Amino acid sequence: MHSRDEARDPQLNTTAPRSGNEHILLIQTLTPAMQSPLLQLARRVADSGCSLGDARVSTLGADVSVTLMAQGSWDAVAKLETALARLGRDPDLHLVTYRSAPRQPQQHLLPYLVEVVAADRQGVLADVLEFFAERQISIEQLASQRYRAMQTGAEMFSAQVTLGIPADLHIAALRDEFLELCDGLNLDAVMEPVKY
Repeated sequence: MHSRDEARDPQLNTTAPRSGNEHILLIQTLTPAMQSPLLQLARRVADSGCSLGDARVSTLGADVSVTLMAQGSWDAVAKLETALARLGRDPDLHLVTYRSAPRQPQQHLLPYLVEVVAADRQGVLADVLEFFAERQISIEQLASQRYRAMQTGAEMFSAQVTLGIPADLHIAALRDEFLELCDGLNLDAVMEPVKY
């Protein structure tokens, strides 16, 4: 099952073979948390002859989001698409598939991790994201949450953001500007290189 946007624009989801042997299918689902399709999806990926690349599972409220990247030959990916179309008939399962391509190496981007903790308030994440967007710094991964502090019961916010910083940016100056922004917004933050 494909999204309405894909039905309107065939460029969004092409099944034409790409050059090379590896073809990629992105799969995203939303379901009630107690009905997570993770095992069903993993089994269909394996049964189709594809391999499972990246996988992300997040419980958000009463629902669970599963995002998978399946890789395989053109025929195997087409077989997987057919199997997923049958799975997508479940009315409780919101399923979107999208043909993609391997990401080109980004050697000009340096991976950095930003962690932010603050008293929860509207717009705190938008303020942080706007800082990086204005400098054309890509957001590679992001996880944020609201929670209640155990010690005081205060409503808190935290975010972990992995950035792709262009190598020609002056890192020390960028860090100083970011920490100055955080001081002004009363955020506790760190920015450091990702260590693999």
